[in-house]
Amino acid sequence: MATPIKSERLELRLTSDQKRDIEQAAAISGRSVTDFSVSLLVEESGEVIRQERELKVSKQAWDAFNQILDEPAKPLSGLADLLRRPSVFSD
Repeated sequence: MATPIKSERLELRLTSDQKRDIEQAAAISGRSVTDFSVSLLVEESGEVIRQERELKVSKQAWDAFNQILDEPAKPLSGLADLLRRPSVFSD
């Protein structure tokens, strides 16, 4: 698989202490500051996006949803007839 071309830049303003700590952590990890920083930023951004896209409901709503799922299925008038009809879609 071909390596994607890295053509974009991201500039950051840091305090001296932040820069020193990042450089030290990258060195301890045996990685460049860019590799160290990008991997952590991508991982964290993926987590933020995942959390935003998750379905979030209150405990009360979740309990009500589960209660409905636990109820026996109700017959729907005409459903059996509908399922016996030929499909309107062609293969």
